Amino acid sequence: MFGLLPMMACVQHDNTMNLLIGTYTHTGKSEGIYVYTFDLQTGKLNYKNKVATENPSFLTISPDRKFVYAVNELNNGKGAVSAFAYEQQTGALKLLNSQLTDGDDPCNIMTDKANKHVIASNYSGGNFTVFGVLDNGALTPHQQVIQHEGSGPDKNRQEKPHVHSATFSPDERFLLVQDLGIDRIKVYAYDNKNERQPISPQAVSDGVASAGSGPRLITFSKNGKYAYLIQEMKSAVTVYRYDQGQLTPIQEISMLSPSFKGDVGAADIHISPDGKFLYASNRGDANDIAIYAIHASDGKLTHIQNQSGGGKGPRSFVIAPGGKYVLVANQYTNDVIVFERDARTGLLKSTGEKIVVGAPVCLVFDE
Repeated sequence: MFGLLPMMACVQHDNTMNLLIGTYTHTGKSEGIYVYTFDLQTGKLNYKNKVATENPSFLTISPDRKFVYAVNELNNGKGAVSAFAYEQQTGALKLLNSQLTDGDDPCNIMTDKANKHVIASNYSGGNFTVFGVLDNGALTPHQQVIQHEGSGPDKNRQEKPHVHSATFSPDERFLLVQDLGIDRIKVYAYDNKNERQPISPQAVSDGVASAGSGPRLITFSKNGKYAYLIQEMKSAVTVYRYDQGQLTPIQEISMLSPSFKGDVGAADIHISPDGKFLYASNRGDANDIAIYAIHASDGKLTHIQNQSGGGKGPRSFVIAPGGKYVLVANQYTNDVIVFERDARTGLLKSTGEKIVVGAPVCLVFDE
């Protein structure tokens, strides 16, 4: 027994994890993608590395953690996605290649679990683009570009389709595409074995959002039975019952405190690792995080509280693995604020930890 002690004493427990931060570079305050280490025990952040790239406003990491894919949110036919080789230990990112999206202002990007396809959502283009992935992680020219049609009641913001995000169903049989311009979640069949046409050209179903609400992002419950949509223009969350590509709305609940008056602009949405709480961020004049309890019996939400995001423009936030901390990226005050999360009540409390980053708009943990 005593002979084991020296070996046990040498075991190191590393509680840190990389946090990748996407930014807007056109403000002149940032250069591209930043990598920080985050201590899961203390909530401390430390700078690690960066790579220059233009307007990487949304990021995703490949399932094997060897590659990072970023949109380059540009218009005038210059919207693109970039692939990077990623080295976990140093946080180094090396550009592999870039491909045009054939759609302006790409604002969301994701990859499937097998890392066979990368999908970019083009906000101003009103379409989404499907790329293949080569063995070295680089992207092929686009395989598909699927265009949406239609408009919504708000003639200023819904004059045409505005594809804001795409999300795979938990079993990856379907791709759900959120379109702010037409108040729809369009659901497409997905087959990762189909190299030339992995996405069905036509939607197999439509999830309806309330008129003028502006669908932005969606997330699934831990059991996959419910989907939660954040509405950018209405600052509300719609709860859907989900079954094999079909979305049935069962609740719509405001993200705003009862006394709130002012401009709205909902942004991000996440569920706690234990599946008990949902969080959603408000921009506009609210600049806070709405906190809800999730009812296990029917997936519906009960509003608990709105917590200040600690800055202006909480465009993105992320819940740290384990659920102890929530990190909020405030675009207009150029900072990332760390909150401690009470696992029992779901409430948040600022830790006082803060880093300065120019126009942070996407936070991704390297889990």
